[in-house]
This record gives sequence, C-alpha cells and structure tokens, in this order.
Amino acid sequence: MRFVPVCGFLAAAVLLASDAYPPPRFTDAGRLRKLESAVPEIDQIFRRYAADKKIPGMVWGIVIDGGFAHVESAGVRDRVSNAPVTAGTVFRIASMTKSFTSLAVLKLRDEGKLSLEDPVSKWLPEFARMELPTLDTPPLRIRQLLSHSAGFPEDNPWGDQQLSASDADLTRWLGLGIPFSTPPGTRYEYSNYAFGLLGRIVTKAARMPYEKFVRTEILAKLHMDASTFEFSEAPAGSRAVGYRLQPDGTYLEEPPLPHGAFGSMGGLLTTATDLGKYVAFHLSAWPPRDDAETGPVRRASVREMSHMWTPSNLSAGRVNGALRASETGYGYGLRVTTDCRFEHIAGHGGGLPGFGSYMAWLPDYGVGMFAMASLTYSGPSEPISQAWDVLLKTGGLRKRELPASPILSEMRGHIWNLWKSWNDAEAKQIAAVNLFLDAPVAQRRAEIQKLKDEVGECAEAGPVMPENWLRGQFNMTCKKGTVGVFFTLAPTQPPAVQHLVFRKIDSDRSRMAAPTGPPAGTACSE
Repeated sequence: MRFVPVCGFLAAAVLLASDAYPPPRFTDAGRLRKLESAVPEIDQIFRRYAADKKIPGMVWGIVIDGGFAHVESAGVRDRVSNAPVTAGTVFRIASMTKSFTSLAVLKLRDEGKLSLEDPVSKWLPEFARMELPTLDTPPLRIRQLLSHSAGFPEDNPWGDQQLSASDADLTRWLGLGIPFSTPPGTRYEYSNYAFGLLGRIVTKAARMPYEKFVRTEILAKLHMDASTFEFSEAPAGSRAVGYRLQPDGTYLEEPPLPHGAFGSMGGLLTTATDLGKYVAFHLSAWPPRDDAETGPVRRASVREMSHMWTPSNLSAGRVNGALRASETGYGYGLRVTTDCRFEHIAGHGGGLPGFGSYMAWLPDYGVGMFAMASLTYSGPSEPISQAWDVLLKTGGLRKRELPASPILSEMRGHIWNLWKSWNDAEAKQIAAVNLFLDAPVAQRRAEIQKLKDEVGECAEAGPVMPENWLRGQFNMTCKKGTVGVFFTLAPTQPPAVQHLVFRKIDSDRSRMAAPTGPPAGTACSE
C-alpha cells in the first residue's frame, strides 16, 4: 500500500508493499574497507586466546554481507602428525547442532507436516501417559522443546555422554517418564533431552531419519558438503582430534562419541568453510524484504529462530571500569542477547569432550563470527565479544539505515507547510481524531507562533529521520537555532498524525527525545 496526494491531501492507492515499506540498507560506501581493517587485531585476539587456554588447534572466521571476509587458524589438528588446522579441518560443534535441528522443525512446520503447537504426545505417544508435575499443567508443546521452556532439568553433565544413545535407549527412558525441575512453560531451563526428543519428532514428521533429513534438506542445499553426523565419514586427514588438558599440563585424547539418538542435540561435525556458509545463511534472512526466497528454509522462519522466546537472565556490572549490562534468553536453537553495544545478538555455543565452539552474528549489521577449538569445553565466546569491540572502533560497524517511507515524507511536507503558514483546513485534514482533542487547534497554533518568535525565520527543513515506517523526525534550520519536529502516525487508512511536537534542540543534537523518552538505543549510561 502506498499513499499519494490527491488535491494536496492524502488518499490511499494500491501498489507494491515495498513502496510503502522500504527495507533498511547500508549507506556507508567504505563499510567493508573499514571492517576489514580490524582483521589483524582480531587475529591477535584469537591467537592470544588459543595460547592462554592452551588449545591444540583452533580456527575462526568472519562473515560480512553474505560472504567470507576472513578465515584464520592456529595450532594443529592433531598432536601426532602436527598437521596445521585449515579452513577444511573438521570439528565437532556440539550444541551448535541445536540450531540445525530447529531449522529442520521449522521447515517441516512451513511444509504443513507439523505445528509448533502440536502436543508432544501427538508425535511421542509416551507423553500421553507421562506424569506431569502438577494437575493444572497443560500438555507440553513442540515450541517448548525448541525454546528450553519444557521444565526438564538442565542436563549438560549428563547429556554430553548421551550422544550415542540408541533409539531403544530413548524409548526405554520415555517409558519411565521424565522428572521436572520447573513447571513447564514458566521459565528457562537448558535441556539436551528436549532436543533429543525433537530429533525423533523430525524423524516421524519427515518420514526419514533425522540425520538424513538435515543432510538432504539443509546441509546439501547450503552446499555444506564437508559436514556430517558420522565422525567416521570425515576423512582421517582432515579430522581435528579432540583433547582434554590434564591438571599436570599434559593432553589426553578424547575418543570421539559416535552418532546416536541424541545426535540432534549435539552431533554435527563441520568445517570453517561450511560454517561460514551457515552463518551467512542466517544473516541473509535480514532485513525483511520482498526478494524471492533462495534458502532451504523461509527467511521469516530463520528470523523466528532468533526471537527471544524464553528470557533467561539479566546481568549488570563493570568490566575494566566500564558499565556493562546484558539480557539473555533463548529463541529456537539460538541464544539471543541484548547488551550495551548491540540490540540484537544471535548465536550459540557448543561443548563436548574434546571440543568447544561458538558462533554469533549481528542481524542488523550484516556481520557474523565463529570459532571452533579442539579442547574440551573451550567455547570461544570471549574472543568473539572482544572482536565486536574492535570492529566498533573502525566506524564501519553500523546498523542498516531505514529510509523514510513515502507516507512519512508526505507528512513532513504538510507539517513544514503548517509551520511556514498555519492553515486550519490542512491541519485538520492530516490530523488523527485525537490530535486536536489532546491540544485544541488554537493552542497548537499559539505554541508554534511562540516558538517561531523565539527562533526566527526557518530557512529549510531537513529530510525525515525515521524511527520506523510510521514515526519520524525532521529538523528545521532557523535563524536563532534548530527546531526538531517529532511526529507519529496513527493506525488508520490513510495514516494520520496522532502526535506532533515542535521543540528547540541543541545545534549539536541531530535527534530529539521522543515523547515517551529517548529513542531506542543500546548504550549503557551511568
């Protein structure tokens, strides 16, 4: 829908949605060059982390705008051959597998083969007979398994050793029931067991083994050709050997766990080359737009994964003297975080005997990173967080900018006209029903005249700076200062002005405060 002027005012006309709702875009032509300038310092961060943690072998990568911007490695893939780690070295990524399982579930949902609101008992009949913790507990749903809100106990120490459990083992455990640690649907509790169950649900809904469905419907379509669930399928000359660091400083080789019924919670093995493609795929889901679908799973479903469905914790403190705060929760197979730097970070870590890994991306910035290491539970989230800071310093790590929608630009013209020469008819034509009930026409006219007397003649009005498609601001350059104009449109067709503020602002402030507070941001302040 787009809105066009008729006789100087607004009427509705049907056009493409993208005309009315333009997607945000990057506007800095030097963005890539600035970001790439940080690579040497980022490499130092990862090398220092590998040395400090005594990691035998590690590889890391940076993805920008859908392509590999950089990949580097340190150490060896095994301590016998001392062959170096490369972008083609295969690592087990443990719980990062959960995001692939979630993609499989959402793909089946999109194809109409299951619903996230399905009772788990529809696919796992044992749940129809399972004792729930309270009489008023509703049936467990698939979405609760996906978002770690099913009430199952946190099970990392136990779950790590269940990767090779057989289907018969899982059936027997289900027959005995599952103890609950919290009431289902009430809070976050990380559960490997839940994702083991999702693997069985995928098998039943897809009518093929879980690993085959993921391989053919996700891995193959993303051209992740070196990725596998079977350790034995990775060529011996490319496998990273996992190690445990002993208290005496020596290394113990960890025997690889074979794939089994719990593979859906942590069994995937991959390379930096393949993982870069995967991170790029997730980033490609942003921003929402009209482009044709090109991935194995719909963009909207990929974005759904990184919505914070289950909050887990809020923390605040000082790091090196600086105030830091963050909110963390879980989406579907992804951790979701907001901190003082970024409004939206999506990612996941992985840890199993012999391996540690982490991947994270900034959907609004088009940048992602990952690292894989061959040391037990050595998840390298810390160097990735430090690397974000380095990228910020370049000035190239900036969000996409939202263009002004046609309706905002149209309203800017009318408001500018009213400022220059108030006209009651035009004012009432663009006003929502509340505007002149909140402040009568005469009062608004008087307020504008008082401000005009203070700032003098205004020579020009700048472009709209949108906060979203129906809220924005523009600044007017006047003889004795700058006037900021903040306006919000109502949910009517056509949209009309429901809130309008004229305010003198400091010359060094391009943005004024919104009526309900400052514009949304991520910087923490004292």
